[in-house]
Amino acid sequence: MAATSSVASNLEDVRDRVKVAAESNGIDLETVRLVAVSKTKPEEMLMEAYEAGQRYFGENYAQELMSKAESLPDDIKWHFIGPLQSNKAAPLVRRVGTKLACVETVATLKLAKKLDSAVSNLESDEEEKFKLNIFLQVNTSGEESKSGLKPEEVAPLATVICDQCPNLRVKGLMTIGETGDMGCFDILMQCRDNLVKECGMNNLELSMGMSGDFEQAISRGATNVRVGSTIFGARDYAASK
Repeated sequence: MAATSSVASNLEDVRDRVKVAAESNGIDLETVRLVAVSKTKPEEMLMEAYEAGQRYFGENYAQELMSKAESLPDDIKWHFIGPLQSNKAAPLVRRVGTKLACVETVATLKLAKKLDSAVSNLESDEEEKFKLNIFLQVNTSGEESKSGLKPEEVAPLATVICDQCPNLRVKGLMTIGETGDMGCFDILMQCRDNLVKECGMNNLELSMGMSGDFEQAISRGATNVRVGSTIFGARDYAASK
């Protein structure tokens, strides 16, 4: 496990690798977001990353995200990247509020409606009504162990959510591909292209790539990469909430 003092240097190294991957593929670095996946990690480690300039953090467990969001700085932008039970949607939105930048793992209309209802009950000081960004999770590998929509299910669900969930914004697509199979990234890109063609949805993001393959994901068009252990070290799941 990486020592706390190494978090900032690890983060700097990952940022350098993101920059090289983007520039070597002719991609504007500003279009690639690095989400530091901090699940099971103590708040002290997140604060070191924060003090090194990191603002996007990803969590897999609703209770852990809610707890961290209440005690860490308000300008952190939280991404929920784990399986979310529909009964956890309302408390997650209520307690994290507008600091919840994105739920990346929406794959059912039931969950989307729960999130939509929760957002509708939020009080916001902003003049413009807050909309929650969501990514639709796609199972690009076909593995039964992986969650997500089949590629052919993406456009129909996106259309229904846009029609029935006015407090949500379908911001993009997300996948956890099969390890070593770069074709999963290409499938996600095809899903995005289909959404543009069939639904007229433009400027959609692609959340793909983790510690072991984020550079390859960037080369295939990722706009959102989720990197955890390379920044924070191996995870202690016994500490998860």
